[in-house]
Amino acid sequence: MFAYYFQLGLRSLRRNPALTALMVMAIGFGVAASMTTYSVFRAVSGNPIPDKSAQLFVPKVDNWGPQQNLKDNEPPDALDYVDAMALLRAHAAKRQTMLYQVMMSVMPGGDRELPLNANGYAVGSDFFAMFEVPFRYGGGWSAQDDDARAADVVISGELNRKVFAGENSVGRTINLGGHDYRVIGVTSHWNPQPRFYDLFDNNYFAGEPDIYMPFTRAMDLKMYPVGRNSCRGKLSYTTWEGFTQSNCVWISPWVELDSPAEVASYRNFLTNYAAEQQQAGRFNWAPNVRLRDVVQWLDYYQVVPPESSISLMVALGFFLICLVNTIGLLLAKFMRRAGEIGVRRALGATRSEIYAQYLIEAGTVGLAGGVLGLLLTALGVSGVGILFQPEIARLAQVDFSLMGLTLIVAIAATVLAAFYPAWRAAHVQPAWQLKAG
Repeated sequence: MFAYYFQLGLRSLRRNPALTALMVMAIGFGVAASMTTYSVFRAVSGNPIPDKSAQLFVPKVDNWGPQQNLKDNEPPDALDYVDAMALLRAHAAKRQTMLYQVMMSVMPGGDRELPLNANGYAVGSDFFAMFEVPFRYGGGWSAQDDDARAADVVISGELNRKVFAGENSVGRTINLGGHDYRVIGVTSHWNPQPRFYDLFDNNYFAGEPDIYMPFTRAMDLKMYPVGRNSCRGKLSYTTWEGFTQSNCVWISPWVELDSPAEVASYRNFLTNYAAEQQQAGRFNWAPNVRLRDVVQWLDYYQVVPPESSISLMVALGFFLICLVNTIGLLLAKFMRRAGEIGVRRALGATRSEIYAQYLIEAGTVGLAGGVLGLLLTALGVSGVGILFQPEIARLAQVDFSLMGLTLIVAIAATVLAAFYPAWRAAHVQPAWQLKAG
């Protein structure tokens, strides 16, 4: 009977094209507005590393004190050099990495006559396993390379294409900032959005980094961060040594903890470390530490742009208005056929069969509206740059999941909207209709 009712629904669409067009347009525009804004909201609010977000944590240690801290006595969002190196030496977690943003020039070579700018990060060897970085060629360096301050580098697939024509460049040499580095790995495309591991630098939706170099090597070269650094009080440093001994925070720490027991143990370690610094006279305030996982870190930074949430709410409101109009149009469409319904009921059709017929007919309207919604959604996604920043707008994409969701939402919403009109149709009194006719 489904095929029969579906055929009746298609015939009904052609019976009153003007009314049908109004309903299809209402559903199409409503679902397109919702799906366009949802595509942006989905891109900026998703979990960037769902497999490990509950095992990766950001430790924070208060090196400023309550007079200089952030709101609600929140410690600074990164570590200074002294605390970062202390946590590295303690190695109290299964895996750990310190990182900060660097930028170097790729010196001319081969067919290139001009240098290239390469942005990236100084990281520890655990970085790649912690964050599940995929490799096209090679891999990351070892902990021994960290200790040896090796001149190794991992480059992105895009930089590998520019410098080595996309070939396997593992073992080859690349000159960065006047120093030769050995390429030991080439990543596949990897750029989690938002960039959860570097929220401190406000690079939430930046493009893919070009290079990753050993953190210890960057320290040897006295490479200042090109990203953010935040300081408190009166500062008078003019040298690298003065900078690294100041209270300026610029290093983002990450640790991997696999169980609640490990989390509790590491939190105790942080508290004890801060207490030791207090006893040593470096801090004159009580231990003040934090330990947040990926999702908590994203929530703390409020990464999702407010305009994406607001636009989604507005679009859903518009879709609701479209559905209310659709209810009225379906009611008018169904009740115009009250005589036909009366005859069917007199011939033995049950109310459930009337429900089935008209809900399936509404589903055909939803399907047509969904197809129109797909076209309008594709158009809307291509124009989201009018409302959002370019780095956010480029994240919105029409993929198979969005296409399927658009059709499902259009059909399901139309069928739900048809329940009241179908109920009215199913309760038409056959005797009244036959007598009137």
